[in-house]
Amino acid sequence: MKRSELNNIIRESLNFVRERGIEFPPFATWSIYDWQNLGEDQREIVDNMLGWDISDFGGNFRQVGLTIFTFRNGNFSNKKRYPKPYAEKLLLVEDKQELPYHFHWNKMEDIINRGGGELVIHLYNSDKNEAFANSDVSVTIDGKITTIPAGGLVRLKPGQSITLMPGQYHNWVAENGKVMLFEVSTTNDDTVDNHFHSAKGRLPEIEEDEEPQFLIFKDYKNYVPFLSTK
Repeated sequence: MKRSELNNIIRESLNFVRERGIEFPPFATWSIYDWQNLGEDQREIVDNMLGWDISDFGGNFRQVGLTIFTFRNGNFSNKKRYPKPYAEKLLLVEDKQELPYHFHWNKMEDIINRGGGELVIHLYNSDKNEAFANSDVSVTIDGKITTIPAGGLVRLKPGQSITLMPGQYHNWVAENGKVMLFEVSTTNDDTVDNHFHSAKGRLPEIEEDEEPQFLIFKDYKNYVPFLSTK
């Protein structure tokens, strides 16, 4: 993915969300100078991967991809310093954009359609070999326990939500317009807690064709001075 595309995606995302009356914390629009002068008292932002996260899964972002902004998160590896057991994210899905099948070993998550189009989610349980199981999938949709056949779908209209448990494979695609989701979950670490069925790695390789206007969490190690001194 080119840096110019990352910059453009984040600009579009800021405008889309703000037009719907939601604002971001200051670090959403920090300059490179701000990141280079981050204080030790703001370490939680980088240690817990707060901020922007964009993925194209090694292909065409508009077809397969996801835009994420993490507002708050705990930390698997340093629970004493960061005891927060929950996370909150904004997820933006372009019209007809797909998120590949994956599950989480540890994370339990609520996916909430906060507006725009509809989110179509396909579901499988995982088996002991981390493949698709043939068993029915039990999920909670707006407080109601719902059973879905293996590979079946759930359609979330604006305002609706679903609870996904560890080990449940899910993919999704947006229909009838771009979708704004919120994710409320247990602590999340995307570097160790994602298992994709067949997709390429989630974190993008970046071609630096222009200067970063915004950073994604993968960039932090290159710009935040104290990250090399735990």
